[in-house]
Amino acid sequence: MGTKRQITEYLDIDLEKELWCCNRCGRELISARENYKKGCRVYVRKDLTTIYGSALKGPFTFAPDPEWAMLVEFYCPGCGVMVENEMLPPGHPVTYDIELDIDELKKKYLKAEKK
Repeated sequence: MGTKRQITEYLDIDLEKELWCCNRCGRELISARENYKKGCRVYVRKDLTTIYGSALKGPFTFAPDPEWAMLVEFYCPGCGVMVENEMLPPGHPVTYDIELDIDELKKKYLKAEKK
């Protein structure tokens, strides 16, 4: 069955190596004990009118104000799939949204495979 377990649509964890991996191409991103976003390519969209286009003309549209919000996109450096994105205020640190108990996962899945 292997040592990889799927965590999100685009992220796996390799329990034996303790690494985050891309689910699509298998690229190893970073240690599973760190924020997986540190192992991704990052693109910050400051001009949100390209995504949130509007039929309205002028300063009042439905796009978030770039003074208040930026869209941060995280991509796999191997295949380019968008792993995650988040809307943050400018200057805000990247969200640490997944922290797994790796030791318990190893006990549960690696020992079960050895039986």
